[in-house]
Amino acid sequence: MPSPIISVENLGKRYTLRHQGGNGAGYRRFSEELVDLVKRPFRRLFSARRPWVNGARGEGQGASADGDGSPLQPGDGQGVREDFWALKGVSFEVQQGDVLGIIGRNGAGKSTLLKVLSRITEPSEGRVRLRGRVASLLEVGTGFHPELTGRENVYLNGAVLGMSRAEIRRKFDEIVAFAEVEKFLDTPVKHYSSGMYVRLAFAVAAHLEPEILIVDEVLAVGDVEFQKKCLGKMKQVANGGRTVLFVSHNLNAVVSLCNMALTLTEGVAGAVVSAEAAVSEYLARIRSVTEFGCLGVRLQGGGSSLVLSGMELQTRNGDSSIRVGDSLDIILQIRDHQDCLGLECGIVICDEYGQRIAALQSAYNSAMEIPPSAATEVICHIPSVPLVPGRYFVDVIFALDGGIVGTADRVLSFDVLFSDVFGTGRTPSKGQGYLVLPAGWTAHS
Repeated sequence: MPSPIISVENLGKRYTLRHQGGNGAGYRRFSEELVDLVKRPFRRLFSARRPWVNGARGEGQGASADGDGSPLQPGDGQGVREDFWALKGVSFEVQQGDVLGIIGRNGAGKSTLLKVLSRITEPSEGRVRLRGRVASLLEVGTGFHPELTGRENVYLNGAVLGMSRAEIRRKFDEIVAFAEVEKFLDTPVKHYSSGMYVRLAFAVAAHLEPEILIVDEVLAVGDVEFQKKCLGKMKQVANGGRTVLFVSHNLNAVVSLCNMALTLTEGVAGAVVSAEAAVSEYLARIRSVTEFGCLGVRLQGGGSSLVLSGMELQTRNGDSSIRVGDSLDIILQIRDHQDCLGLECGIVICDEYGQRIAALQSAYNSAMEIPPSAATEVICHIPSVPLVPGRYFVDVIFALDGGIVGTADRVLSFDVLFSDVFGTGRTPSKGQGYLVLPAGWTAHS
């Protein structure tokens, strides 16, 4: 088996955090800083003559030292120091030609990992082996000089990434055309919008033809059309046998672009598995924390009351992932509705902005009645989910005699992932609408 192009062994990155003292000692006047500056040499002299003081304090009371090696005093304003491991014990390998997605919550260590792999920051422990030229796009405008024009920054950024002048000149027209900044090419980039920045930066990095391309979430800055162009370019890079590391909160992009993925949780990495398996595991972990936030919520109005005690999703495959066209069951557990004769239930599906996409109501879709009881399980069955890939939220509404007696907003969320329902390898995106509807097409001449 060939050697992996990326090999990470027991990688760790530690930062030292300082916390200000609760007595407000961290916020000091200028006169206090001057007095402390005068006292500091005498404290060092005192410590050198009586070394047992440092030993007693260091071992018995756990005091830490300031930058010059002297122990912290109550008035030093340094506060308490704490070691924070952004990455701990991370180990994985990536083969040439793989497209690896890295997913996790905010603060999980994704960007720190990419900075270590890009040699921007040194690891605290472990080692990384990279067998090939690396191009990385981690922050908008990295390597750009604001006073230089777009044309000049293409050459500057290309040189920073390791391209020769002849190579930049050969690919210059292609880079500019991809970035769509021809009109502003001779304008200083300080006048560029963030979208123009990222388009030009990505264009330079993507045309470097590196063996390893590392891309962070900065693509979210661009518009929808440019994001599609970037994803297409990364697919082209991957199909050319090169390796891509891709960090994104867009799980659909991870599934459609990546063949492998790993999940980071508080600096600890899971195993490298298929992108679909990693996304399913990640979504299951999120839902186990958030989907039962409605437990015990008492809804009341119109003289009646009930308790929404739980909600869950069940899919055709029995896992936590939902794909376009899959069946879906939304299950509600309610109790304490003995006095709710003729109770009706409604489920509203919304997008991330709260815009209502679909409304499912028991009174409209069936003749089912929810019997008065101490506890009831209500199941809404959707034979085929017609939604385009993306994240959606569920609101629940209860009504009696046509009047609303209780509502619970955003009590459940779910992600719809890409599925080749038409057999063409393509499906609509949210920018084109919300519904995926079967249709037959014919043409006559």
